[in-house]
Amino acid sequence: MHIRDLPYPDPGRPDVRSGPRFLFWLGRNQLGGQVKAALWGLVHMAALVSFPIAIGFGVQAVVDRSGSRLAMAGALMVGLTVLTALGDAMLHRAAVTNWITAAARVQQLLARKAVELGSALTRKVAAGEVVAVSTGDVEKIGWFVEALSRFTAAAITTVAVCVALVLYQPALGVVVAVGVPALALAVLPMLPRAARRADEQREKAGRATELASDTVAGLRVLRGIGGEELFLGRYRRASQEVRVAAVRSARMWALIAAVQVALPGLLLIGVVWYGASLARDGRIEVGELVTVYSAVTFLLFPLRHFEEIAMAYSFSRPSARRAARVLALRRSSPGSEGAAAVDGGERGEGQEATAPLGGDLYDPASGMLAPSGLLTAVVCGDPDAAGRLADRLGGHPTHDGDHDGAPSALLGGVALDEVPLTTARAAVLVQDKDPVLLSGALAELLDVPRSGEVSAGKALEAAQCGDVLDALAQASAAEADDAGPMRTRITERGRSLSGGQRQRLALARSLVTDPEVLVLDEPTSAVDSHTEARIADGVRRLRAGRTTIVLTSSPLLLDRADRVVFVPDGEAAGVGTHRELLGTDPAYRAVVTRETEDEAAVRQTGRGTGPAGHGLKDIGRIEEQIEESA
Repeated sequence: MHIRDLPYPDPGRPDVRSGPRFLFWLGRNQLGGQVKAALWGLVHMAALVSFPIAIGFGVQAVVDRSGSRLAMAGALMVGLTVLTALGDAMLHRAAVTNWITAAARVQQLLARKAVELGSALTRKVAAGEVVAVSTGDVEKIGWFVEALSRFTAAAITTVAVCVALVLYQPALGVVVAVGVPALALAVLPMLPRAARRADEQREKAGRATELASDTVAGLRVLRGIGGEELFLGRYRRASQEVRVAAVRSARMWALIAAVQVALPGLLLIGVVWYGASLARDGRIEVGELVTVYSAVTFLLFPLRHFEEIAMAYSFSRPSARRAARVLALRRSSPGSEGAAAVDGGERGEGQEATAPLGGDLYDPASGMLAPSGLLTAVVCGDPDAAGRLADRLGGHPTHDGDHDGAPSALLGGVALDEVPLTTARAAVLVQDKDPVLLSGALAELLDVPRSGEVSAGKALEAAQCGDVLDALAQASAAEADDAGPMRTRITERGRSLSGGQRQRLALARSLVTDPEVLVLDEPTSAVDSHTEARIADGVRRLRAGRTTIVLTSSPLLLDRADRVVFVPDGEAAGVGTHRELLGTDPAYRAVVTRETEDEAAVRQTGRGTGPAGHGLKDIGRIEEQIEESA
C-alpha cells in the first residue's frame, strides 16, 4: 500500500475484541509493508554493526604493517557507509508509510462508524472521547505500527551479532551474549507502572478535551448567564491535572531511559576490562579486542529500539483498546443480522442494493404508528424520551434509560436495524433537535443526496428562509463579491446566523432530500409563532403524499397534523387530532398547554377567575393563535 493510494477502497472489518487483537489485525493487514521496512532495516543495521569488523581489520593491518589490508579495510568502510545511508533512508520511508497508512485505516474505520451511528454515537460515547480517539490515539497506534519494523530488524541484528561474536571470540562473545538480553529485559518490570501513568494522563486529557468542547459549544449561553469564569476555572483545574499526570508519566519514562543508558555503559566497561586482561595474557589479539569492543558499542544503537517498542506498545495498547471500544459500537441490537452487514463490510455493493422500503412506520417499544403518506405529530412531554424515539425511528435501537435494548422501528413490517445502512437511510431521514450546519456556501449546504422532486427554492420557501436569504445577500454585497445568497459562505456551525435561522436552514436541507419518511425532532423550537405557523403550512404542503413525523408539543404544528399520537412515559396513550385530544385527554392538554392540576379543576368547574384563571387565558390565547394562523 502506497500513500498515494489512500483512502482505502475498503478499510476492512477490524478485530475489536481487545486492544492487542486490534493491533495484531492492523499489522496483519500491513504485512507487506512491515516486511519491506524490516528488510531495509536489516540492510541499515547489518551495515552499521559490520563497522567493527572493518575497524578491527584495519587496526590489525596497522599492527602487522600491511598496507594492502589497510586499503581493503578503508574500501570496506566506504561500502558500509553507503549501505548504512541507503538502508536508513529507505527504512525511514517504508516505516513512515506504514505509520501513515495505518493511521489512515483507523481514521477511515472511525469515520465509517460515525457515519453509521450518526447522532447516536455521542449518546453511546462522550464527544471528547471520540475526539481524543480520532486524534491522539490514532497517532499512538500509528507509532507502534511504525516502530514494529525497526524493532524486528534490531532484534534480528542483535541476535545475529551475538551469535557471530560467540563464534568469533568465545570468551568475550559469551559475556556479550548474556549481557545484551539482560539489558533488553531490564526495563520490563517498570513498564506496567509507566503504562498506567500514561493511561491516566490520556484519560485526564480526554476529560479536558471534552470540557473544552462543551464550553465552546455553549459559549453563547455562558456569556448570557455570566458563567465564563466558572467554566474557565474548571478548565484550568482540568489542565493542571493533565500537566501533573504528564509530569508523573515523563518521570517514569525518564527513569527507563536512564536505565537504558546506564546498563549498556556497565556492560561496555565489563567487556573492556575483561578483554584487556585477556589481551594482556596473550589469549586474544588486539584487533579482536577492538572488534568486540566496537561491536558492543554499535549494539547500543539497535538496543534503543527495544526501549522504543516498549514505549510504543505501552502507549498504543490503551489507545487501541479505546479505538476498539468505539469501533465495537453497533447501530443494531446484539445478534441482529443487520450488524454483520453494516459493520463487517461483508456485503458487496450489489448486495447492498435491496428493494426500497415503504409503508407504515411502527415503533414496537412505544406502540406509536405513523401511517404512510400522512403528517403525524408525536407528543412525548420528555425531550429525552423524544430523542430516544427519534433514534429508534431512524433505525438505531436504544440502550439507555427505561428502554434498554428496545428495538428499532419497523417500516412496512421490516426492522430498520436489520437492513443495510444505505437502504435504511434512503428510506428514513431523522433530523434531531440540534442539527449541525457545516461551513461553506448555502448551495453546498443544500447539495445533498436527493430524489430530485424538491428543488432548493421550494425547500427554502417551505422552511421560511426568506430573511436568511436576504441576510446572506446583504453579506455578499458587503463583501463586494456579488456572489448572491446561494454562494455566500456560512461560517462553521452557522455561528454567523441566529438560532432560528440555523434551524430553518437545517429544515430546508432535510426537506430538499425528499425521503420516503422524514422525522423532525422539535424543528421550530427557536422561531416565533407566526413563522412557526407558516413553516407548518409549508411542510404540510411540500410533504403531501409522503410520510412525515414531527416530535413536538407546539399547538401550531399539532393543529396542522393529520394525526397526533400522545406518548407519555414511553407508551402511546392517545391517538386523534389535536382538537380531539385537547377536549378528551387531560394529560395531553396538560403537556401541550402547560396546564396545572389546579387550572384543570377550575376549567372543569367553569370558573376562570383568580390565579388559576390564567391557565384558561393561556389556552384561549393558544386557540386564538391557531385560528389566526389557519
